Amino acid sequence: MSTALTVIFIIVCIILTIVVLLQEGKSAGLGVVSGSSDTYWGKNKGRSMEGTLEKITRILVVLFVVLALVLNILR
Repeated sequence: MSTALTVIFIIVCIILTIVVLLQEGKSAGLGVVSGSSDTYWGKNKGRSMEGTLEKITRILVVLFVVLALVLNILR
């Protein structure tokens, strides 16, 4: 069981790294002082690619932490 969880943990780590690297930097919109929340992407962020990447990142981070704790307990 430990071996299977370790393999899943490594896969989650690789996917998490890729998803984080695909995201845009938060400093990309700092040049605009106002009006950024009124744009189409601001209103529908959950439906955009960036919103999807953030959701996937949250899920993968939770999996990462849970698997790390379980693997630490099993060893």
